[in-house]
Amino acid sequence: NRGGCEFSGLAGSSFSFIIDTVGLSILPKDNVQSGTEVKIRCDARVSSSNISQLGYLFEFMRDGVEIHTANTTEDSTYYEINPARAVDSGNYQCKVSVKNKRKFSNTKTLDVKGLQTPILHLNNSTPYESEEFKVTCSAPDEKGSLTFNFYKTFRDGQPQRIKKQRSTNNFLETTVTLSHIGDCFLSCDYEISLVSGPTSSNVSNEIQVKVKELNIVPYMTILPNDIYEPDIIEVTCKVQIHLADIEIFLLKDRAVLNRTTGKPLIHRFRPKPTDSGELICKTEWRNVQKENYKTLKVKEVFSKPQLHLEPVDVFEGERFRLHCSVKVFFPQMFDPKTLKYHLYKDGTQLISSATYINRNCLNQSLIQTVNELPFILSFVLFLFPVPVSDPVLNVVGGKIFVGKGFQLICHSHTGTFPIVYTLFTHNGKKMIRKVSRSEDQATFDVPPIHKTSELKAFLCHASNNPRTPSKTALGQKLLNSTNIIEPTSKPQLTIQPSQDITEGQSMKLVCSVQAGSRPINFTWYQESNGVLASLSTNKLEGYHSMSNAHKKHSGKYYCTSSNPADEPKQSEPVTVEVKMAGWKKALIIVFCFILLLILFLVIALKTRLFHFKRKRTANLSV
Repeated sequence: NRGGCEFSGLAGSSFSFIIDTVGLSILPKDNVQSGTEVKIRCDARVSSSNISQLGYLFEFMRDGVEIHTANTTEDSTYYEINPARAVDSGNYQCKVSVKNKRKFSNTKTLDVKGLQTPILHLNNSTPYESEEFKVTCSAPDEKGSLTFNFYKTFRDGQPQRIKKQRSTNNFLETTVTLSHIGDCFLSCDYEISLVSGPTSSNVSNEIQVKVKELNIVPYMTILPNDIYEPDIIEVTCKVQIHLADIEIFLLKDRAVLNRTTGKPLIHRFRPKPTDSGELICKTEWRNVQKENYKTLKVKEVFSKPQLHLEPVDVFEGERFRLHCSVKVFFPQMFDPKTLKYHLYKDGTQLISSATYINRNCLNQSLIQTVNELPFILSFVLFLFPVPVSDPVLNVVGGKIFVGKGFQLICHSHTGTFPIVYTLFTHNGKKMIRKVSRSEDQATFDVPPIHKTSELKAFLCHASNNPRTPSKTALGQKLLNSTNIIEPTSKPQLTIQPSQDITEGQSMKLVCSVQAGSRPINFTWYQESNGVLASLSTNKLEGYHSMSNAHKKHSGKYYCTSSNPADEPKQSEPVTVEVKMAGWKKALIIVFCFILLLILFLVIALKTRLFHFKRKRTANLSV
């Protein structure tokens, strides 16, 4: 059967069916007002054989999302919306499933026009300025998520939105504050998002709100009016109206000096001249704040004592003088002659004026001035200069290569900065460095030395007090603390026993230098064959032996020398001639003699034979 499928029933019979059409209709129509009862009807038309009843699964979708399902043996059903609201607007479609077959209907659009006018409620229509109160905007008949807007309108003015908030329900309760004083009207509306776009409702009922002034500006007083350093003052902050939960703060430089709740604030204290400035009295009721301020000026009766050191820079073992003085601003308040001075060093009162400083570089002096007023103390911190210690000379890297420049560091472990270092070199050159921080060093770029003994001429002076002799470091000590590397001199190559060698003899190639730091590396070369051998030794010479000399060993030889100074030197070439051995010469002479003898015999024999042949020929002819 081309048009359908066959199924086996319980009795073994077969049947087939096909879903011909699925139809969707909206009743009473697809364009209705909000609150109308709407039915979405779905009809299925199926052709079949041998089937008395079929099972249908109807699925209703709005904007592609399933909203309702129904299982029935009827070939039609409906989805009821009662009452229909704007949120129900959208594109509707129906899907019918019969056994393993399914078919979709056409799509139809339902447009529900009109939104319910919202209702506004307030829990307080006469709030204080900036006081929070609750407002509720609701649309009981609407469905879905709504976005609520709240508006404030003055007489003969345009609405001003004061809050916007989204709700998952059809109502929203929130809080608002009004900072102006006087009458205004509050209202609300809401927005709903549809497939066709956002839609807004009508504006709700308007409620008149009268905002009352909250007079909680604090009244502030400071007594007495003229304040001197030893006085105790009283600061009072209070408000004209009584509120049980009102808070009062006294502030200075953002620091809270005192606080009360529900009653006036009274704060007493003995100010110092440094306390002069602005005092702020601030009140807070719920989220409303008011403030007032007054300027506090504390007059200083006499200054803090001043401690002076003479001379300013004192080194160990030197005598110095301390002078203490004050300035009196209001002599009418006391007799300046009654002032007493006490001088302390590190917490111990000084009695004798003849005091010498010791090696403690940090000393703290305390002056205490006493009269009928409270004690006035002044702390003065003296940093007494520490004499410079004996400097030490060090080579940067710990190595000196003779013939190459290097760097020297001159450093004293103790001593107050700045320290001036002066370096005298082996060639009489003078260099100066001034060090002012502990992380800095006196580093000198020194010209090359050509002999180790020249280090003895180096001299470094360190000084931080022009009144005392400088401390000295000698270059002699560098000989023990520094690795001094001297390049090798030009090597010389000698042949032992001589440059004329007979074949079979042994010869020695001796490479030697006059000077150079150990270890020394010697390398021997034959110009025609390259490197012959290499040797590292702690001596000034080395040798390479060659046994059983042959003619091929004749030629030019040279050697090179090198050490950690990394300056290789090459000797002059030496020519070696390997002569033939004596027995070979004798053998050659004997061989030549025998060869000549044989040649002579051959010639003689041939001559004799020739004469014999001629004589015989002559006899035959006769």
